Amino acid sequence: MEKYKGSCHCGRIRYEVTTDLSRVSECNCSICRLKAYIHHMVLPEQFRLLEGETDLATYQFGTMQARHHFCRICGVAVFFRPRANPSNYMVNVRCLDGVDLSRLQVVQFDGRSWDSVAGAPYDGPWKFLK
Repeated sequence: MEKYKGSCHCGRIRYEVTTDLSRVSECNCSICRLKAYIHHMVLPEQFRLLEGETDLATYQFGTMQARHHFCRICGVAVFFRPRANPSNYMVNVRCLDGVDLSRLQVVQFDGRSWDSVAGAPYDGPWKFLK
């Protein structure tokens, strides 16, 4: 496990995660596709918000379970709390410092069909974090 630091574009939101970042996922749901979000889920004890709590804004839609956090100043989507397990953090790997996406295994996740999949919400690339 390694420690990674992440931030939004303007630097007001700063966080760090401790994780094995060998595998990430790309979801095709409406919000993830439009944001070009690359996901990596971490447990609460692996995430630490360093700065910017007052600059975080939250967007919710649909079931209102997921909490999509972004910087209210620059608009960058830094992380969210997923509806499958809202105690965990889904970080945007594009916001992590020094990460070469071409070196990571990217798993496709069919979020567009997620509600109709048998066994949802835990079938798919995040099932190991029940």
